[in-house]
Amino acid sequence: MNKSHPHRRLLPPVLTFCALLAACVTIEKAPPTCPPQPPPCPPCAAVPTLPETTPAAPPAQPLQAARWSDLPGWNNDDLPAAWPAFLQSCRGLAGTSRWPAWRAVCEQARVVADTDTPAIRDFFESRFAPYLLTNPDGSTQGLVTGYYEPLLRGSRTRTEKYSQPVLGVPPDLLTIDLSDVLPDLKNMRLRGRLVGDRVLPYFSRAEIAEQGLADLHPEKVLLWIDDAVELFFLQIQGSGRVKLADGSVVRLGYANQNGHPYKAIGRVLAERGELPIEQASMQGIQAWARANPSRLAELLDANPSYVFFRETPVRGNGDKDGGDDAEGPQGALGVPLTPGRSIAVDPRHVPLGAPVFLSTTEPLSKVPLTRLVLAQDTGGAIRGVARADFFWGFGADAGVRAGRMKQSGAMWVLLPVDSGAASP
Repeated sequence: MNKSHPHRRLLPPVLTFCALLAACVTIEKAPPTCPPQPPPCPPCAAVPTLPETTPAAPPAQPLQAARWSDLPGWNNDDLPAAWPAFLQSCRGLAGTSRWPAWRAVCEQARVVADTDTPAIRDFFESRFAPYLLTNPDGSTQGLVTGYYEPLLRGSRTRTEKYSQPVLGVPPDLLTIDLSDVLPDLKNMRLRGRLVGDRVLPYFSRAEIAEQGLADLHPEKVLLWIDDAVELFFLQIQGSGRVKLADGSVVRLGYANQNGHPYKAIGRVLAERGELPIEQASMQGIQAWARANPSRLAELLDANPSYVFFRETPVRGNGDKDGGDDAEGPQGALGVPLTPGRSIAVDPRHVPLGAPVFLSTTEPLSKVPLTRLVLAQDTGGAIRGVARADFFWGFGADAGVRAGRMKQSGAMWVLLPVDSGAASP
């Protein structure tokens, strides 16, 4: 007989009970613990409301159409005195890219009697239109300064007395006409020197002295001058005459420039508190230089610009006045300047060769100076739309007037009617 163990009989019920008990037990998981909440953020500051801005007005057009009646003193000007200068402009414009716009009026001018004031006035009024030169901010008043042709003393050889070199264009000076690259950069030139395969800025005034350019290129020394201040002002004027010990006269004309911007040393003295701005004229600077010879070189070097010259013809053997050549020096247009009727302008805004009616005052005076002049020259310091440098002529008297002239003035450029000559 097969017998079973007594505990084996109890096992299935026990297992069944345990299974039922397990089924009834629910294991609850503890809820996740959240990190502590940060305090609420403070309310944001109110964003200020910006005022509505008006868009900047575009710059004013440099040429504003005008009427002949707008030109103060036009009917009273001695126009025959300006006629030779106008004919010189025609000669300078011939053969240039601007000649097609000027050819007709220049050819018609040949039949006008040069002493007939009414005929000359009718010529301009019937063939030209006046335009008021206007600054970008809309103002029409500009600065009118003066320049002249000085007389200096010099020598062909260097001596203790004549120790200041007048330099011609050095052989390492590069001049790059940027309009060859971009037509929009007309009248813009880059000057520098080649070092390896790089073009670097040319030497400044101080560096030219430090480099001893006169010793490095003795063949480029044109003359030796006896006065550093006079030579400095010769560079500012751009031309002059030099009387040598034998009485002969050499004429010097602008040849090139080192590419550095012009800085007025009169303003430098005023900013340093060494000269009142109203005394910062050529005469005032000369007086300061005589009183401070040991500081002169440092002052002159404050203007990094440096002008190189070339010899130009002069008629006559020379006399106490420095020669009997009545013609002025050659300007940027390539024709002789006419004292009292030629001006230097910024060619970016005023076409070279164009007639300009100038309304200003005599130097250090309120006496009107209104007359027809011709834009026949340029200058490193002549920048801006309504900006002119008035050519007074040759000699000491002209120098006094030029040195004192710092006037306000307005200008009207006269352009051939329907010729497209407005582009500089």
